[in-house]
Amino acid sequence: MKMSDGFSKMSFSVMTVIGMILSYVFLIKATKYLNLSVAYPVWTGIGAIGSILAGMFLFKEHISPITWFFIVLLFIGIIGIKVTGEHA
Repeated sequence: MKMSDGFSKMSFSVMTVIGMILSYVFLIKATKYLNLSVAYPVWTGIGAIGSILAGMFLFKEHISPITWFFIVLLFIGIIGIKVTGEHA
């Protein structure tokens, strides 16, 4: 979304909307195999980590050591939810 400059750049705006649609499609597909109580937090966590990584690599955003700690904690939490969650 940042590259779309407030949705004023059409090509980046279209890519953003396509990415959002694909993200929801993958969430819907995941709920066929996982309960929503597992699929949604995993989907949200992956999106958060993806956003952080995109900020780092695309926009050269600085990540502090404490932020790295919480990113790792989030990743461990995602794995924990996935491993202990029930299948649909």
